[in-house]
Amino acid sequence: MVTVGSGDYVFEFVQDWARLPEGWSFKEVSGVGVDRRDRVYVFSRGDHPLTIFERDGTFVGSWGDGMFSRPHAVTMGPDDTIYLTDDGDHTIRKCTLDGKVLLTLGVPNQPAPKHSGRPFNRCTHVAVAPDGSLYVTDGYGNTRVHKFSPTGELLGSGGDPGTDPGQFNLPHAIVIDRAGLLYVADRENHRMQVFDADGRFRTQWNNMHKPAALYLDARDPVGERLYVGELCGVGISEGVANLGARVSIYTTDGRLLTRLGDRLPGSEPGQFVAPHSVAVDSHGDVYVGEVSWTYWGRSRTPPRELRSLSKLVRVRQ
Repeated sequence: MVTVGSGDYVFEFVQDWARLPEGWSFKEVSGVGVDRRDRVYVFSRGDHPLTIFERDGTFVGSWGDGMFSRPHAVTMGPDDTIYLTDDGDHTIRKCTLDGKVLLTLGVPNQPAPKHSGRPFNRCTHVAVAPDGSLYVTDGYGNTRVHKFSPTGELLGSGGDPGTDPGQFNLPHAIVIDRAGLLYVADRENHRMQVFDADGRFRTQWNNMHKPAALYLDARDPVGERLYVGELCGVGISEGVANLGARVSIYTTDGRLLTRLGDRLPGSEPGQFVAPHSVAVDSHGDVYVGEVSWTYWGRSRTPPRELRSLSKLVRVRQ
């Protein structure tokens, strides 16, 4: 048994958890989410973009073939819905859990001018506020966070290119806590920025490496916990010890509790290549999706797929 973490957050690392149908492949997993029944929704860049599994890894079904250009992120809605961010066609689709599209933010394949500040140019993630408002990180081709009404009306935008408070260099993921504070993974500035619901800067956390994935676990019995997936270090083909390729767990006031993963990136049990998405179920188990093809697989000789989805089973002390 390979374990990762420390203190109250120790996990058994499980490979090959999800049992795909024969001949199917994730290629790489860009997003993962868990519904109220602990079913797991995997958003991947293979031929079948949205696959669904029971908690034990049993395959339930799939949908979305031909719907998406470049799957990027998953957000589970509070009303048995799922938000799927597609940075390839510059949209976010709100869907039922069986794939019916209820709302589309953005116009497919019609990006806003790059760095114009208008939505969207390669949007990256969405957070759903308690009142149903939607906050979207517009990261690859913009440096903005946009706020929308529950019905998709643009209410405002904030952010500029830069390194000062309130500025971004690829806002890549966003979550909102019970107090209404927004946490934005400012990936290429290697930091987390925290804002109030009106977009006013509150604080920032440093000592991160390319924070790419965010998940706020509001069900942890000792308080809300923020899971941060950090991409690996230098270059695409190799990394540096203690620089990323890990999942870090924080309190909502910025206190680091533990890091999950090895000192070096890799595809062995207990290691990560490129954590891009994180979700936690009601048992405290963690699901990590990785864009391992983009970061490592395509540079192998010959190119090959690497593990892109892992389950970490929490070990109760």
